[in-house]
Parts: sequence; structure tokens; C-alpha cells
Amino acid sequence: MVNASREFQVFAKPAGSVCNLECHYCYYLKKEDLYRKGESFRMPDDILEEYIVQHIHASPAPVINFSWHGGEPTVLGLDYFRKVVALQRKHQPPGRSISNGIQTNGTLIDEDWCRFLAAEGFGVGLSLDGPAELHDQYRVSKKQEPTHEQAMRGYTLLRQHLIPLDILCVVHDRNVQYPTQVYRFFKQIGARYLGFLPLVEFLPDARGVSNRTVPPEAFGVFLCTIFDEWLSQDIGRVKVQIFEEAIETAFGHEHALCIFRKTCGNIPVIEHNGDFFSCDHFVDLEHRLGNICETPLVEMLESPSQRAFGQAKSDELPLFCKACEVLAMCNGGCPKDRFLRAPDGEGGLNYLCAGYKRFFTHCCPLVAELSTLWRRQRLEGQTLPTPDRTARISAKTGRNDPCPCGSSRKYKNCCLGK
Repeated sequence: MVNASREFQVFAKPAGSVCNLECHYCYYLKKEDLYRKGESFRMPDDILEEYIVQHIHASPAPVINFSWHGGEPTVLGLDYFRKVVALQRKHQPPGRSISNGIQTNGTLIDEDWCRFLAAEGFGVGLSLDGPAELHDQYRVSKKQEPTHEQAMRGYTLLRQHLIPLDILCVVHDRNVQYPTQVYRFFKQIGARYLGFLPLVEFLPDARGVSNRTVPPEAFGVFLCTIFDEWLSQDIGRVKVQIFEEAIETAFGHEHALCIFRKTCGNIPVIEHNGDFFSCDHFVDLEHRLGNICETPLVEMLESPSQRAFGQAKSDELPLFCKACEVLAMCNGGCPKDRFLRAPDGEGGLNYLCAGYKRFFTHCCPLVAELSTLWRRQRLEGQTLPTPDRTARISAKTGRNDPCPCGSSRKYKNCCLGK
């Protein structure tokens, strides 16, 4: 079987949209409507093995990465994931390794889960929206009860077992008002990897967005406020995904986060029955390209339809965006949020444009400094530090300090502002 021509990340949904919670803003719970009422959403053993085999054969990289999502994947039980690991070992090619990541709400995590996740080297993404009074606004159980305490219990256990752990915080109309409180809560609990996901709920019939949706300008202020504290206190200690994405542009690196790449389409979804969809936010009949039991995964990854889906992000970018000074940082954002009109009337402007522009403009001075320092070090043949270390150097260098590029001149007379 031929490998895919590019690296990819599949969001595998072995439990479909099934979840033990009923978060008010969850966009995936309703995906059960795509399937027959009463259908089991547990991926059968034969389809699970078929998916694992096809994923391994399609992967072009030495390390084969699996990402288990939902719904809530832990509702399947620990034995299901023991089976996952056993099947991966059964089909693992010589000389290649396999890694696993799982996204969870954390409420079902216990000691047994943690022992398994630690022993098998899983990375974990945990959904947590800040302190209890903010998290519990929308992240509730089926009985509409708060879930923060259970999520924090899972978080504490995961940390005790030294499991690699990322926090995913959905930013909505409530917690966006308290950026400092949210960020310091995460620092207080020892979080080291943070992702801030803006909530955008488009209501086509009402021609607007839901009340829960984060206001664009407020999201920009939220990011800028946290960025300033991070820059002064936490570079090298806390990694914030969107800050890392902005800094990487100083070094000419491609975005790791799909929403900021020029094109998309390399993070499809495999549903519980083997259905392939173009993207996690486009799980609908229009974007169902087939089923792995009928068409090999690699063929759907490489199909003209999937390629066109990804390329449309760039092709349909409004002229207003193409002329923007922070285009390289944003690239128009996620296509699912591009439903506004630009000032000239052209469609396709991202709902979050004002917020992204405010934040990326705010961090541009740091990015420019890092880019200048990086280029100078490269031209002078110096050993290049990591972007993270370069950012720490720049953030802590005063105007009258010696320039970190090694020129013996003051920073203000050398790399600052170049």
C-alpha cells in the first residue's frame, strides 16, 4: 500500500459522538443524527483493526501517530484501549514506532486509567475552561450538574503519574472576561501546555452567532492580556499554543496548528463505523468522502475532493485578508468561522478577524525582534538556539543591554527594531 504524500493526523472517533457529559457548547453531540436511531456507536473490533492497519500503512513518518477523540473516548472503557494497543503492536512495522494521544474531559480518569496511559506512553489532552465558576458555566453533566471537581480529580491523577498533559480551554462569552484569572488558575495548578480555543457558534437561520460565542474584540484583549504576563514571567515555563504559533513565524516555520496554515485538509475524521470526513468541523453528508471498509484511507487522504477542500482555504481568502500585515500569522483562520463580509463587501472574512488582528499586531514587535536576531545569528554562523530560548533572551534584554547577537553593541543600536 502506498504512503500518503504528506503527514496527516486523523481524529479517530471510536465512540462516535457519545459522551458522559452534555456541555452546552458541544458541536459534536448532534453528529449522532447522521446515523440510524439506536445504532451502537462503539467501533467494532474488525473496523478498529482495519483502521489501525490502514493508518499504519498510510503514514509516511517514522513515528506513526494516533489521535483518539470523541465524544468522550474513555466511555469505551480501559479494556477497549488495551485492545487498541495490542492491535497496534500486532501490526507495527519493524524499525518504526507508534504514539498515541487521547482527548478527554477527565471525569472518568482513575488510577487504572493512569497506570495504563503512563505505561503505554499516551499523551493526554484535557478539556478545562478555567476555575470552577467559569468552567461550570457550560461544561455540565447529563443532569446539568457541574463537572469541574471531577475534571480536576482526573487532572491531578494524570499529573501524579507524570503523563504528558495539554490543557484545552474553550474561550466563551463568560471566561473571556477574566483573562488574568483564567491564566493564573492554570499556572497555579501547574499546567505547562495550554491551548485556547475560541468558541464560535454560527446560527445560519438567525444570521448571527449564539450568546455563548466569544466576542472577537474581547478574544483579542484576552490573548493580549495573557501574552503580556507570559512574556514577562513565563517564557520557557509555560507553553501557550497560539503564542508559540506566532513566534514560529519569526523563523519561517510552517504552522503546526491547522487553523493558521495556508491550506488545510490533513486532519480528517474517522467515525465509529469507518466513515471518513474531511475535518472535525465538517462532519456532514457533504464532506463524507467514503468509508475505510470500501475505500482505503490513503486514497481518501489523497483524493481530489480532500485536496480541493484543503486548497479552498487559500483560494477563497478575501482580498482584504491578502493585504493584511499579519496574514502570515493567521492565513484567514479556520474556514468554519469565515462567514462575515469584509469592509469591501467580499464574503469569507473570519468572524474572529478583529480579535486575531489585535493579538497578532500586539505580538509583532517581539516576532520582528526574534526574526532579526535569528537571521543575524544564521548569517554570522553562530550556533542557533531554539526559538524558545531566543524568545527568552529577547524578552529579557533591555534597550541598553549588550545585544544578544554578540555584536558588542547596545541592543537599541543593533538588533532592536531591525
